[in-house]
Amino acid sequence: MKLGRRKVENPATARRILAAAERQFAAQGMAGARTDEIAAEAHANKAMLYYYFGDKQRLHRAVLENLFRQLRKVVLAPAAPKATPRDRLRAWLNGYFNFLATHPNYPRLVQREAMDVTPKIEWIAREYFKPFMKHLAGLIQEGIHTGDFRPVDPHQTAFTMLGATAFYFASAPVMKQVVGHDMLSPLSLEARRRALFDFVEHGLFRNPERHKHKASSPARSSAKPRASSL
Repeated sequence: MKLGRRKVENPATARRILAAAERQFAAQGMAGARTDEIAAEAHANKAMLYYYFGDKQRLHRAVLENLFRQLRKVVLAPAAPKATPRDRLRAWLNGYFNFLATHPNYPRLVQREAMDVTPKIEWIAREYFKPFMKHLAGLIQEGIHTGDFRPVDPHQTAFTMLGATAFYFASAPVMKQVVGHDMLSPLSLEARRRALFDFVEHGLFRNPERHKHKASSPARSSAKPRASSL
């Protein structure tokens, strides 16, 4: 049975509560987040929070389900007609990168669930992680069969791609103090995107074709990105 959001009469209020809860859960965790603070940030009262979502546990699951539904639309989107394995993998990686860039709370929320190893992680793994991994490993395996990719372990390569992408966003708040600039600024994100594509193409593709892919950015800047921005 779904434990997420009920059918609501005022979806705008429910969306505000969901957005506030996402920020609070990412910052404080399930145990540390307080419903009165979530309601206050959403400009709603606790009664409305309980009416729409039932309790804090159901609200937490609704937050996760909302993020996973959005991610599923991106990473499981149908491929363009006649797309090559290289094109499909580039599109997947670019979509995943864009999702993380526009949903910075996602990595922290998922990390908390994975570290706690609660029964809740079972439905996340079954309904979302397993299909995501199967899809990505399948893309890599297809490229190996066609000769586009080097003969690698598809699952290990998928883990490498996921980790190299997600860790950047999960560590951005802390690493900002290390590198001395905002790692989520448009310039830094584009520098990271280029570095990630370069790493994947030279580590996986046969005869890498540099600078021939176009990455769709979630945010544009008129300034020219510099290598030092990372």
